[in-house]
Amino acid sequence: MKLTQFTDYSLRVLMYLAAQPERRATIAEIATTFAISESHLTKVVHFLAQQGWLATIRGKGGGMSLAVPPAGIVIGQVVRATEGPAVPAECFGPHPDHCVIVDACRLKAALQKAAQAFYAVLDEYTLADITRNRNVLVQLLQLPPVRAA
Repeated sequence: MKLTQFTDYSLRVLMYLAAQPERRATIAEIATTFAISESHLTKVVHFLAQQGWLATIRGKGGGMSLAVPPAGIVIGQVVRATEGPAVPAECFGPHPDHCVIVDACRLKAALQKAAQAFYAVLDEYTLADITRNRNVLVQLLQLPPVRAA
């Protein structure tokens, strides 16, 4: 199963913010770090904020941060929200009758079971689980040190 670019970027944004959850980041900063389009990332951030995973502040000194602790963000839920319903083959779509073997095919059940297993595994992980190596992430992402308040 291949994730869309939108899902990939969504997970990257969440991981970036989870590396230093006490710090705000900007779209420009994250886009530069990952060498991705700011306009595309803006759509991703807007979506994640709509889902309640990000808090955004506009204007000078603004930016974004996690709205939920990393342990409260389940990876399976993020992937379901960004990917939409699992459609591993044409027979899962709105026009399953386009396939001549649809009435006799047993592949659909196998693919459905595989999709369920995929999400079941992702549901076992939170953002906290996949960012336990925060010190390494901070170094790789070249994040600035967090200033004491």
